[in-house]
Formats: sequence, structure tokens, C-alpha cells
Amino acid sequence: MRQWYTIFQKEMLENWRNFKWVWVPLVILVLSIMDPITTYYMPEILDAVGNLPEGAIFEMPTPSPAESIMMSLSQLSTLGVLVIILMSMQTISGEIRSGVSEIILVKPVNYSNYVTAKWASFVLISLASLFIGLIGSWYYTNLLFGDLAFIDLLKVFAFYGLWFMFIISLSIFFNTMVKNQGLILFLTIVIVMVLNLLTSVLGKYFNWSPSQLSQHIGEMLLTNEITSDLMASAIITIAATILLLIISVIVFKSRKIAE
Repeated sequence: MRQWYTIFQKEMLENWRNFKWVWVPLVILVLSIMDPITTYYMPEILDAVGNLPEGAIFEMPTPSPAESIMMSLSQLSTLGVLVIILMSMQTISGEIRSGVSEIILVKPVNYSNYVTAKWASFVLISLASLFIGLIGSWYYTNLLFGDLAFIDLLKVFAFYGLWFMFIISLSIFFNTMVKNQGLILFLTIVIVMVLNLLTSVLGKYFNWSPSQLSQHIGEMLLTNEITSDLMASAIITIAATILLLIISVIVFKSRKIAE
């Protein structure tokens, strides 16, 4: 445990030195509040642009607080996921390429400690950034569209955070397989896109897939109930995350032994 914590501290310090504790929360915050604010002020924006015919009236239906939060999740499911992948795409591959991993693993370092400590450091950044982003979205939602209970926001955070954890696990998995950062970015995005596509086309069979978490979270906000589909999707996401971590450790260990 002490060895794991030492590696974890090293990763946290390195992430701080690389300003990941600064730019990742800021980007996630901007993405989270962007849609609710622009939606509310869209009539004024269009009026200021001035391309509407004279006398034209532009009316937009006012979204509910739940719909406002879902706008934020929609941004996080696309650009937010990209930010998380960019943040973590060189965590192991970069050290393999630079030779740092060889220096660390010359000592009696457990491979699972090495992989999971890195994973945990990025999970902590991601969840902290997500919480900051959702707090910002919740503030503007209450200010512009109506009240949303804070407990509902905590539920959104708890369930949607599982999606970010899954994305980091996927990125870590490809980190243990290839050295090229661009290839890691490409493969992770492709898997996420394929999963989203399969869920859209074969929704009947992929109703509990990790990519359905945001959809089920929307249903939870509208019905004020944690549905069985949401729980099933959450459990499968947790299981997939654990499985990816286990496979990552096995692949990384076999790769280092082979080298």
C-alpha cells in the first residue's frame, strides 16, 4: 500500500507541474456552462447579430432545469471525453518511450500498483473537474431556468462520474499496448464512437451499455427515480472499468517482461 501511495503522490505532483489541475477543471467548467448560458441568451445574441428580417420575433422554448443539466452532459459526452483522453493519453506510453518506466520498474515495483496509481490520479482530476463543472451548470440552471435540488446534482455526478472513469480506463488500456500517443488518442476515440454507434443502432441490446448512462440519467431527472436501467448500466460500467484495469496490468506486465 505504501508503494502504491508513493507512485500516486508522484503522479499527483507531476500532474500539478503540468498544470493539469488547472486547465482540465477550467475546460470542463466552460463546457458545462456554455450551453445553458447560450441557450438562455440566444434571442439577444441573434438580435445583436442582426440577420433576422425586420419585425421577426425569435422565440425559443425555455428548457426545464433537468434539460439544462442534460445540455451540459451532452457537451461533456463529446468534447469533455476528448479532454479526458488528451489528458491521460501519455501517462504510461510517454514513460515507456522516455525510459522512465524502466527506471521505476528496475526497483521491486508491483505492476498493478504502477498502473492503478496512475489510473487513480487521473480519476481524481477528472472527478474533481466534473464536480466543478456540474456545480457551475447547476448554478446557472437555478439562476436562469428554475430550481434543481442539490441532491439531484449529486446523483448526476455519482452516475456520470462512472463514464469518465471508464474513459480513463480505456485510455490506460491503450497506453499499455502502444507507445504512440496519437494512436492511443485515435483508438480510444474510435472505441467510444463504435460503442455510441452500436448503442444508437442496437439500443434494444445495448440498453445497459456505459454510453447509455447519460440517457438514463436524463430519465432519472425527469422521473425523479433511479431506474433499474440506470443501475444496470452503472454496474456494467463499473465491471467494464475493473476488467480494463485488470487486462491493462496483464498486458503491461507481459510487455515489460518480453522487452
